[in-house]
Amino acid sequence: MPHMEANAMTFGEEEGEFYYDRVHRIEPFERNNHYHGTYEVFYLVSGERHYFIKEKLYAIQAGDLVFINKFDVHKTSGLGDPEHERIVINFSDNFVSASQPLQPPGLLSLFKLDRPLLRLSPDEQQMMRSLFHKMEQEIAEQAPAYEHMLRILLTELLIRAGRMLDSAPAPAPVSNNPLHQKITDIVKHIHTFYSSKITLDALSSTFYISPYYLSRIFKEITGFTIINYVNLTRIRVAQQLLNDTDMKIVDIAEAVGFESLTHFDRTFKKMMGMTASKYRKGSGAG
Repeated sequence: MPHMEANAMTFGEEEGEFYYDRVHRIEPFERNNHYHGTYEVFYLVSGERHYFIKEKLYAIQAGDLVFINKFDVHKTSGLGDPEHERIVINFSDNFVSASQPLQPPGLLSLFKLDRPLLRLSPDEQQMMRSLFHKMEQEIAEQAPAYEHMLRILLTELLIRAGRMLDSAPAPAPVSNNPLHQKITDIVKHIHTFYSSKITLDALSSTFYISPYYLSRIFKEITGFTIINYVNLTRIRVAQQLLNDTDMKIVDIAEAVGFESLTHFDRTFKKMMGMTASKYRKGSGAG
C-alpha cells in the first residue's frame, strides 16, 4: 500500500518496477549524489532547486520536468528559499518494455539526449499535473488493473513530453560561475578517461589548478571527492558490463580502470552492498 500524508505520497521502490514519490519540504534538503538502474522523471511543483546531472548544473524552477537516464549521476540541492514540492517517478525497462501493448518506438529516447531539462508553458504544466493527479488516484484507490493504468499514464506522459521537447527551446545550464564550467570539464575528462590512471595531481596539471583548490571546489560543487567520483564512474560502467555482457569479472575490473581485482571487488562491494558476482546473478539488477 502507498504511504500517504499531507502533500506527500510514496509508492513502490526506487529500484523497482515503478516508484512514485511526492513530498513537500520546508526545511533545507540536499540529497547526496547518486544513480540507479531505473529511469527517473522529476517534476518541481513549487520552489526552486539546483540540479547537478551527469556533468552540468541546472537551475530548476516550478513547472520544470527533468529526465534522468539510467546510471546518470545526479544530485538536487537548494536554490534560494528551501521550501519546495516535487514529484519523482522511477521506472524500469521492464515496466515499459517493447512487449507491452501500446508502447510506441523511441518512447525512452528523451532520456538519452544531452538535454535533461524541459521547461513547460502554463498549459503544459496543467496537462502534466492532471496526469500526476490521475496517477495518484490510481495509487490511492488501487482499483482492479491499476498497475496497467499507471503504465498507460506514464506512457502518455513520455509521449507528450517527447512532443514538447521537439519544439521547446533548450534551457542553458547554470554558467554564471566559471568554476562550474571548470568542474564540468573535469567531470567530462573523468567520464572519458576513467579506464586510465587518474590522480589529483594529474588533473591539477591538466586543468591548471592547484591540487588543494581543485579538491575543495570539486567536493563543493559535486558533493564527491575526486577519487570517490572516479570510482563511482568506474563502478557504474562495471554494472552495465555485468548486466549487458559475458565478460569475465577480472576483465571488467581491468577495463574500467582498476589495477587489481581485489581493489575492484572491495570498491564494488562498498558502493553496491554486494560482490560483483552476486550482482551479476541478478540480486542487483534494477
